[in-house]
Amino acid sequence: MEVVRHAKELQHRADELRAAGRRVALVPTMGALHEGHLELVREARRKADVVWVSIFVNPTQFGPNEDLTSYPRTFEEDCSACTWEGVDLVFAPNPEEFYPEGCQTWVEVSELSQPLCGATRPTHFRGVSTIVPKLFLAAKPHIAVFGEKDFQQLAIIRRLTRDLCFDVEIIGVPTVRESDGVALSSRNKWLDGKRRPQATALLHALDAAELAVRAGVKEVFQLDEIVAKELAMAKDAQVDYAEFRDPETLEPILHELNGPVLLALAVFFPVPGDKGPDRVRLIDNRVLPAGAARIPRNTKSNTRSTNR
Repeated sequence: MEVVRHAKELQHRADELRAAGRRVALVPTMGALHEGHLELVREARRKADVVWVSIFVNPTQFGPNEDLTSYPRTFEEDCSACTWEGVDLVFAPNPEEFYPEGCQTWVEVSELSQPLCGATRPTHFRGVSTIVPKLFLAAKPHIAVFGEKDFQQLAIIRRLTRDLCFDVEIIGVPTVRESDGVALSSRNKWLDGKRRPQATALLHALDAAELAVRAGVKEVFQLDEIVAKELAMAKDAQVDYAEFRDPETLEPILHELNGPVLLALAVFFPVPGDKGPDRVRLIDNRVLPAGAARIPRNTKSNTRSTNR
């Protein structure tokens, strides 16, 4: 497996592969790889001849009081995991590669970036929607694979791909969960023994809402009460949002469900000690299709990476 540091070199590799008729898949990550990331790699392998993984902790998607400095960086372990999964190349640029001195160009997806995570992280998605086109232009992939756990991010990337006419197929992969159902995240490592069991409240809230919808509950205020009751079981959690949204437009569903609906959750947990962030933010979601069969839970055990 190769490691490439510069965009021009990666572009040259992409040109050669395209000329040879090879199909290239890109899996963009910020490193600290866990089983969820590796499931993206496996999906990429099923869809393409060549699989590239980018590892870049993008500074522009962190706010001034967020965890950029403490975000886990495990490059050697990440490369080992990529090698194990048969990744062909890791693209690991330095920040100066993508944000040269005097950089003043940004990409914004105006409406989809405003609600949910965007309400409390106003610059986050500008960073996401700027770095993704840079990665696309560097790697020139035929497909790019992202996780559905970051549902809003995936919706934004699909929108910008259409709006900017990128010839890239965007593939979403269902959320991968730990054995207790908590969505896999590199930030889970900051949860101590007291808060870790409480993190299952997010999944319990999703399950309870789905059961209610399948039983015929359509009023949003009733579903709000059900979700709030489950999240309240996490005594140390501070709820950022628990909202019902249109799965495509992310417009709020305020009264009655008339079709599939996204239930999106985000909570903060305090982090004890001084070796990490002050608090950790967990997100989860599910699209609830009224009257549909149970959505299978994609659960993976932690087997190979130090952060899994």
